[in-house]
Amino acid sequence: MDINKNKIYESDMPMGLDIALAQNQKANDYFYSLPEAAQKQIIDATHGIGSKEEMQGYVDSLAQSSGNPSLSDLYPTQ
Repeated sequence: MDINKNKIYESDMPMGLDIALAQNQKANDYFYSLPEAAQKQIIDATHGIGSKEEMQGYVDSLAQSSGNPSLSDLYPTQ
């Protein structure tokens, strides 16, 4: 069994993020290609997300990003 050392353990993954990643293979591949520290930053950013639609939007942005989008990039305050 080949274990990716950069992969966050499923118990550390918020359920909403896990579900949203499962619905976007490109974002899922991108997320798991990142070093563990970057994965944790993404996970930490999701704690401010309040709906499944916002979560999916955040995850979808990962698929289009070469970097790590922040919540303020996706949902700027007015």
